[in-house]
Amino acid sequence: MSQDNAQQAETTSNFEKKLDGFFKISQRGSSVRTEMIAGLTTFLAMVYSVIVVPSMLGAAGFDTGAVFVATCLVAAFGSLLMGLWVNLPMAIGCAISLTAFTAFSLVLGQGVSIPVALGAVFIMGALFTLITVTGIRQWILNNLPSGIAHGTGIGIGLFLLLIAADGTGLIVKNAHAGLPIMLGDITSFSVIMSVLGLAAIFGLEKKRVPGGILLVIVAISIIGLIFDPSVTYNGFFALPSLETADGSSLIGSMDIMGALTPAILPVVVALVMTAVFDATGTIRALAGQANLLDKDGKIIDGGKALTADSASSMVAGLVGGAPAAVYIESAAGTAAGGKTGLTATVVGVLFLVMIFLSPVSYLVPTYATAPALMYVGLLMLSNVSKLDFEDSVDALSGLVCAVFIILSANIVTGIMIGFTTLVVGRVFAGEIKKLNVGIVSITIALIIFYVGGWAI
Repeated sequence: MSQDNAQQAETTSNFEKKLDGFFKISQRGSSVRTEMIAGLTTFLAMVYSVIVVPSMLGAAGFDTGAVFVATCLVAAFGSLLMGLWVNLPMAIGCAISLTAFTAFSLVLGQGVSIPVALGAVFIMGALFTLITVTGIRQWILNNLPSGIAHGTGIGIGLFLLLIAADGTGLIVKNAHAGLPIMLGDITSFSVIMSVLGLAAIFGLEKKRVPGGILLVIVAISIIGLIFDPSVTYNGFFALPSLETADGSSLIGSMDIMGALTPAILPVVVALVMTAVFDATGTIRALAGQANLLDKDGKIIDGGKALTADSASSMVAGLVGGAPAAVYIESAAGTAAGGKTGLTATVVGVLFLVMIFLSPVSYLVPTYATAPALMYVGLLMLSNVSKLDFEDSVDALSGLVCAVFIILSANIVTGIMIGFTTLVVGRVFAGEIKKLNVGIVSITIALIIFYVGGWAI
């Protein structure tokens, strides 16, 4: 080995040691290479957001080019904050469900102007952060019963399976009377690729092939580029534009005072309530999946994680994006071995680069990332084994939570029904002493939220 190569190897080794020390990589039983692969895997699993979010907001009159940049900035900020400050392998981005609400209910449905809608997103983020830093959100997390905590993980796993299967056409809406969904066209290219990809992941993970999930995503993307006419190469580099078509900019255009009106504030409260339980349940499930819970079952640096999550929505309002949240797709990275903030940091950096590489986002079709999401969803079903059926009320309430997350396609709905059945079940079982003020208070708040018609 030449002297230059030796110096380069030593420099690389020192850099990896610094990364190891900063992110506690070895301490958590991982490696720099594994974390890098996990970060890339998570990025590829959630990069679809840079297409979906601008599309939905564009339908409401937002400039799609400006929203593309905003979506990348929100994901970069949130993921870097989660990685560098919190040191957890969870990526943050514009939440698809809250994006849909902002576009179709707030702007199109209620006729709210875009600046006022962005003001509402910012206020939502500020209230969300206030609830977090004052400890209210942590208190909610601490009062999440064991059964419902595990049930949320099971439900999110089922949710991931449904999202992935729907995205590839494996499962479609039922056009006939009866059940709401049905089997899609199993002979279609996208369905065949997703099922074969899932089977390939099973085999590669069984053999512990490093980066097996990522290899499948890349391989299917290449096959799609060759055989699928809808996957086309349209260039590699594109300069981003911060301006809208009329020469203005979404960044800093929010109207906070306009959002502080009696007509808009109930919407803000609904956004906050939804984000609190939706994102909190997601963070708890992901931490459990990555074995990042302490001996008391609490998330390592959970307070920081919750703050990073909520603060990202404030940034979304500032730059012209939709409310942010931890992405369920982060589970693809934890399944690939991610255990530290380096995973999230890689995601954040890649989204910064993505601002200049918008054409590349179209080279990863839905059916390439679907196998990873389905695989992760299946892994999360292992939470069933963590339910304590000696305490049948707790365990069955957890299953109720899981089932109604998938049936309603809403995490908060599942949590609300789970809490309700737990409290009522305890009463009828003569186990009132197993309840506490926190559990009862959360249940009442959730019921009022739904009965009042504020649920999203």
